[in-house]
Amino acid sequence: MKYLLLYIKGLAIGAVDLVPGVSGGTIAFITGIYEELLYSLRSLTPKNFKLFFVGKFREFWKAINGSFLLVLALGIATSILSLVKVVKYMLNDHPIITWSFFFGLIAISTISILKTIRKFEFPMYICFGVGAVIAYMVTVMSPAQTPNDLWFIFLCGMIAICALLLPGTSGSFMLLMMSKYYYIIDAIDFQDFKFDIVIVFICGAVTGLLSFSHFLSWLLRKYHDITISLLAGFLFGSLNKVWPWKVQIDTFTNEILGAWNMKRFENTKIILAESNYLPNTFETVTGDDAKLFWGLLSAALAITIYLTLEYIARKKRVTK
Repeated sequence: MKYLLLYIKGLAIGAVDLVPGVSGGTIAFITGIYEELLYSLRSLTPKNFKLFFVGKFREFWKAINGSFLLVLALGIATSILSLVKVVKYMLNDHPIITWSFFFGLIAISTISILKTIRKFEFPMYICFGVGAVIAYMVTVMSPAQTPNDLWFIFLCGMIAICALLLPGTSGSFMLLMMSKYYYIIDAIDFQDFKFDIVIVFICGAVTGLLSFSHFLSWLLRKYHDITISLLAGFLFGSLNKVWPWKVQIDTFTNEILGAWNMKRFENTKIILAESNYLPNTFETVTGDDAKLFWGLLSAALAITIYLTLEYIARKKRVTK
């Protein structure tokens, strides 16, 4: 049952990693596995790998928390490979309902995470504000034209995985900012798999994952409350990106992104800028139904799910 629940959490992380603007780190934080994930990644050290190469497989597996990492990775991979069409369908056909769900989820998790701060002092307010401003600035950035060289793909892998580990910042969104979101999607497509690009991207991701997870683990150990305040600020600032009633005010097609040519994405429009509106203003500007009731219901569902999971987790801690 423990690993089934962990697998489901991996499915959730993988699903939101497909959505530019939503962080897998957010779901890890919400579901209570964030610090264990960082600890497990931090244990992937040369010292522990030495156990593997000298034949001490059981000790190696225990040292790296292998069962946790394997089950979580399987959940993430399953989700990414199987839920791509579902996530795209919801975002394209029911954007208000989908973004409302994410908005409610991130809003309630921000409040919940702040409750874990042991002593709220002035530096925590500053860190929360800094995190919120940084996350907000990221959400309003415009995609830049970038090279397709392998060194840059490696850098994209590092940046995307670091953003994925930070609640409130999205690896997919950072790829979109670097004009490599559709480029990487095309590279991992089974019909036109680009081995060199995928391997270089994975190498960059692994490098970023191991180095950045060590840094975050150190911060949580040494400066727990300050780090939590900063991460909660990231969550709060990212709410701008997931606001349900938004209007695209500037887009361009993938034709100007570089030499890569993908028939599937010939008519793809990439959002350069969006404006957020209140529901009634949204109806006036677009002439579309704001679907306020369904949006609020979706957000309420997200909050209910979160509070239920939090209640179950709290009961388990008490009974141990």
